[in-house]
Amino acid sequence: MGKINIAIDGPAGAGKSTAAKEIAKRLKIYYLDTGAMYRAFAYKVIKDGLDTKNHNDVLKTLEKSDVIVKYIDGEQKVIVNGEDVTPFIRTQQVAQGASDVAVFKEVRVKLVHIQRQVAKDYDVVMDGRDIGTNVLTDCKNKFYVTASADERARRRFLELGGKDSAKSLEVIKQEIIKRDENDSNRDYAL
Repeated sequence: MGKINIAIDGPAGAGKSTAAKEIAKRLKIYYLDTGAMYRAFAYKVIKDGLDTKNHNDVLKTLEKSDVIVKYIDGEQKVIVNGEDVTPFIRTQQVAQGASDVAVFKEVRVKLVHIQRQVAKDYDVVMDGRDIGTNVLTDCKNKFYVTASADERARRRFLELGGKDSAKSLEVIKQEIIKRDENDSNRDYAL
């Protein structure tokens, strides 16, 4: 019998992760947050003091980066060169960096290879911008989740602390729109 693979596509902040985590929990299978892999790699580029938009800088980091996904006590951890970077990847700077590095074919090829291997080895729910269309292309269980930019900004605003957030709702909305544009217009989809 083949592995159970479930793909959930959609834009940033639409609720993909929430849905994917709940499905994985109910089915007692693994959840792979593919966005966390891109965030982890972007974090490494930023930590190296390099520019996430500069192809040469990104390639320098990619060549010397080993990205591994581990599950510890049921929680996904992303390890880059032996360091668990999971606690450091949920900032807006890293989110934008993940969108930046995802435009580079070499990054996508490397991370997609890891994602496909996880799907071969485990029953898994994956979510991301293009999981069903470009990562798990043969997956029989594909879903698309979306929400308006206003709703996604509202969710992010509340996640950042609401009224106490350093960013206004409108600034967050503009960042989401920019990220959508960046993610939708990359030359290489894989």
